[in-house]
Amino acid sequence: MANIREIHDRMSSIQDTMKITNAMYMISSTKLRRARRNLEETEEYFFTLQDMIGNIARSMAGSGNMYFDVRPEKAPEDRVCGLIVVTADKGLAGAYNHNVLKLAQEQIAAHRNCKLFLVGEVGRHYFARRDTPVAEHFHYTAQNPSLHRARVISEVVLEQFQKGELDEVYLIYTGMKNSVTMETYARRLLPLSIEEERMRGGGKREDSLLFQPDAETVLKNIVPDCVMGYVYGALVESFCSEQNSRMMAMEAANKNAAAMIHDLSIEYNRVRQAMITQEITEVIAGAKAQKRKKKLRTENS
Repeated sequence: MANIREIHDRMSSIQDTMKITNAMYMISSTKLRRARRNLEETEEYFFTLQDMIGNIARSMAGSGNMYFDVRPEKAPEDRVCGLIVVTADKGLAGAYNHNVLKLAQEQIAAHRNCKLFLVGEVGRHYFARRDTPVAEHFHYTAQNPSLHRARVISEVVLEQFQKGELDEVYLIYTGMKNSVTMETYARRLLPLSIEEERMRGGGKREDSLLFQPDAETVLKNIVPDCVMGYVYGALVESFCSEQNSRMMAMEAANKNAAAMIHDLSIEYNRVRQAMITQEITEVIAGAKAQKRKKKLRTENS
């Protein structure tokens, strides 16, 4: 059994750790509210862009636009898949990073040729330890997602897709289904699916729409903004999920710490009680010894 000093030091250490976990919980809570507010302020614009693309797709006779080109003439072994993997810049967020990296590995195994575009330091360190080639890493983009950072990422993959260096682009990120449940997604960013876009608004073809100079030109100009919106939405959703995961992890850590302190308090009291009992026993034994000694002296005199 540990002595009373060791138990007291361990309790003090756990209490100091709880101060840190409590602070991290409060910081993550603040960041989560701010990120959700930023997403709400911008998502209406991007929803409108998506509806516009759906209207244009319904007005198009075919799918000849480069952003809808699935390039069926390319052999499977020649196709190159781009993976935008969104992780955090640090850990202590439960299984958040693990789930993203696990899904990324599954996508790498499913495609013969992959180019990685990493967001977050955790992903960079993970693939660096495994000597996995990385096409580009966007430093510190996971923290404080912004439209500018989303535009930088989308421009890089759009340029390579337009040049034929990429045939598909997938966005691997974590989204919040609700305030408790999170899910990791592998969403195809490029090429766009004309069937899915035509289904927006109920799948009705809008013959009354008039595009100037033509639908192809309009589509060419608004798709990059829409792709940027998808990336921005994924960055914010991932950031929200990270903060929510960290809040849940810190809450669990606080509960475990409280349980440990409770158990240590009981052990501390038991040890302290045992020490007091031992001291009382020693005092009583000493008093009895003195009493016997005094009695012997009286009898001998």
